[in-house]
Amino acid sequence: MPATLPPSSSPSRGSAAGSAGSHGAPPGRRRSRIAPPGPVEHLLAAQDGVLSRGQAVRAGVSPDAVDRRLAARRWVPVHPRVYRDTAYAVTDAGRVRAAVLWAGEDAVLTGAAAAWWWGLLPDAPVTVTVTVPRRRAPRPRPEVQVRRRGLSPADVVHRDRIAVAAPALALIEAALEPHVAGEALLTRVLSGAGTGGARSVPDLATLTAALGRYRGAHGSSAVARMLASATGQAVEHAQHRLRALLVQERVTGWRSEHQIAGVVLRLAFPDARVAVEIRGASSVGDGCGAGWRRAMLRRHGWRVLVLDPSDPVGRPAATLAALGAAVSGRPAGPGGATAGRAAG
Repeated sequence: MPATLPPSSSPSRGSAAGSAGSHGAPPGRRRSRIAPPGPVEHLLAAQDGVLSRGQAVRAGVSPDAVDRRLAARRWVPVHPRVYRDTAYAVTDAGRVRAAVLWAGEDAVLTGAAAAWWWGLLPDAPVTVTVTVPRRRAPRPRPEVQVRRRGLSPADVVHRDRIAVAAPALALIEAALEPHVAGEALLTRVLSGAGTGGARSVPDLATLTAALGRYRGAHGSSAVARMLASATGQAVEHAQHRLRALLVQERVTGWRSEHQIAGVVLRLAFPDARVAVEIRGASSVGDGCGAGWRRAMLRRHGWRVLVLDPSDPVGRPAATLAALGAAVSGRPAGPGGATAGRAAG
């Protein structure tokens, strides 16, 4: 009759049965443990699986160890002295980051790739554009375009461990690239449509300031024309959206195309003497500039609430709050429209 063993629990992690014998580690030898991630592993995880040779050495990997990882195909070259860990899949983010790492520590991601980095374009471009100081002239690489130009500090931001063009400059340069519908892109951004996933969406004032710094660069005249046309379209869209918002929320007391002292107001609250204007709107009917119009309105006891074209679409609740504050004579609080202001 076969012998039966009494039931017993599994050996504890620290028991001799669990650490030695035929099913454990040999006597006198400790069980191996997985080493915790080191600096280079943390770096790879933060950089989409890519790093430069200099970064690897600074993270504690010797040059010989770098070469051994390359020989073992644990790391593969992406560009000269820039590698990808094969444990990481090839991604657009890794490809874009690798181009900036190759171009050097003073390189800045610009153009459509920068706009994509900010979430302002849905797809990463095939060719990544990087801008370096004029004193440098890196040799061209496949699918990497190098521009040599000085950038204002106001146009450079560090985001996700790389230097990238600020959103306004990224949009301006992206609008000039042949595969991008530049005017449509600018119109969409200015009107606040289709940018819900973007991390930072510039307003008209920010774009205008960036365009001023871009003046004289290649394509600056063309993008200025695109921005002017896009602004007009965004303003019209904002005015239609604002009127629809007022109707939807059953706001009363407003008038369209209201005239006061020869000034034509696209939207006004006559009883409260508040005019509502969209930043970037051209004069209607009176043929005069915004400064003259607002001075004339102030002379007749009117106040002007200026909204950004993106406010009615992107911030409807804040826009209504700003309108309510202006009409009631209260200053707009933190809940007011982001770009709104009442000029007395």
